[in-house]
Amino acid sequence: MKVLFVCVHNSARSQMAMTYLNHLGEGRFQAESAGLEPGALNPHVVDVMAEEGFDISHNPVNSVFDFYRQGRQYDLVVKVCEQSAGQKCPIFPGARRNLAWDFADPSAFTGSREEVLDKTRQVRDAIKRRIEEFIRVFSVEPLKGSSNG
Repeated sequence: MKVLFVCVHNSARSQMAMTYLNHLGEGRFQAESAGLEPGALNPHVVDVMAEEGFDISHNPVNSVFDFYRQGRQYDLVVKVCEQSAGQKCPIFPGARRNLAWDFADPSAFTGSREEVLDKTRQVRDAIKRRIEEFIRVFSVEPLKGSSNG
């Protein structure tokens, strides 16, 4: 199943979700990530993912518009923006299914370095739990017409 995770900058939440799905999905999923306004990877996210054994420091930061212009197709697009805070999240036309998962934006965290890292870890752990649940559900009930279903 081809999955695209989208958020505003492709610097934090979508990168974590993509990394976890590609790793925990054990080859059953092909995940990519992109953003509306791509920026640099969030250094706190790079640090907390390294704590989990993932080096994402060289991951590309992608534009959802570039993926669309390239004609990429996905079975599922998952928005991981903080929509409850009014954050605009990109759409990707043509996906068989769309989901929206509301996660706080690590780029908005304030406080000491350790406080920001703690908040970022909470988001990381919430994304990991959501990915684990996603894998359980979609391993039992894959999307009709997907490459794995």
